[in-house]
Amino acid sequence: MLNRRTLRIKAMQAIYAYKQAEGSDYQLALDQIADDFAPDLNSMEVQDRKLLEGRKQIAQLLFKEWHETGQFETEETDKEIIDAVNRAIVAYKNLTKKDYKQYSNQMMGAVERIYDHYLGTLQILELINELVKDEEEKKEKRFTAATGPDVKRFLNNRVAQRILNNKSYQQHIIRRNISWGSDISEIRLAYKNILKQDEVFLNYLALPEPTLEEDLEVVKHIFKNIIFKEKNLQSLFEEQDLNWVENKSIVKSLVNKTVKMFGEETEEEPVLLDLSANWEDDKAFFEELYHQTLQDDEKYEAMIAASVKNWDVERVALLDKIILKMALCEMHIFRSIPVKVTINEYIEISKLYSTPKSKQFVNGVLDKMAQELTTKGDIRKSGRGLIDNK
Repeated sequence: MLNRRTLRIKAMQAIYAYKQAEGSDYQLALDQIADDFAPDLNSMEVQDRKLLEGRKQIAQLLFKEWHETGQFETEETDKEIIDAVNRAIVAYKNLTKKDYKQYSNQMMGAVERIYDHYLGTLQILELINELVKDEEEKKEKRFTAATGPDVKRFLNNRVAQRILNNKSYQQHIIRRNISWGSDISEIRLAYKNILKQDEVFLNYLALPEPTLEEDLEVVKHIFKNIIFKEKNLQSLFEEQDLNWVENKSIVKSLVNKTVKMFGEETEEEPVLLDLSANWEDDKAFFEELYHQTLQDDEKYEAMIAASVKNWDVERVALLDKIILKMALCEMHIFRSIPVKVTINEYIEISKLYSTPKSKQFVNGVLDKMAQELTTKGDIRKSGRGLIDNK
């Protein structure tokens, strides 16, 4: 199931994307100033190119000053220059505001799509049933005796039928509009060329009266060894989800737990799993981590710069800085998460996503900063059972 490390990674990816967009927005603002002072090729008047170039450079310097300090001071009396700078500031703010919201929405959408993929994977059982029924209808119309395995016996698989007839499953499929559309052709090929040739599946079809456990085992086998392994299906999943490589384990875990749950004898009708054990809390953690890290970006930038005095902060890899800022944010605002847990989580993330030497760098900087901030009382943890309680 979804865990908080995955949420930290999704937030990190969104923050990284925003920072890249922020750099592009900065360049677009400078380009806008350049356009304001570009020679008018349609004008009948002679253009003083040197004067225009000089005004452009002054305006761009003033904009850069504003970007670095939050304001610009000048004795410049050229109204066109001041107006150009102010227009660039407004344009930059509008672009970054739009990007800030866009990447927040994309981040949340990326997580929500994991759940859609979980539902879509379960729905493959429904597609297999439909393919079996279609095949049976065609057999009935033939004049010659049918050959091959009696696949219609799979229609009686109790585990598959419990999932497909489950109210919770049906409601989720309808509410979230889950459909394979034209991609069903890949499922059809997997059914025809792989499942119908699969030894475990054929042995199951040959059983006179399968037990519930045997029903369960064949469904588990279909998901584990065909749906989650078949190359063409994996390529299809990757097309549907650019982050399938890292999301696959989550979907697989949800599917496995669901199949096992529907393979147990119970009087009450099971309910499909949620994305995580406590999605509302995880969602709040996820969103606040993204927003607060970016809102306090300058504060954390200064803290990192002070902590790495012997290292030019500008030379620190962007991803490492984002990891450090997220860790500092988490230490400050999430009082129930122990500092050691936070440090270990971001060390693991740096090992997966940053440079080979990032692990040692992130570990050293965070350990030093955590000790200093805890001593100052800037980091205070509270919660039952926390080692770091102060």
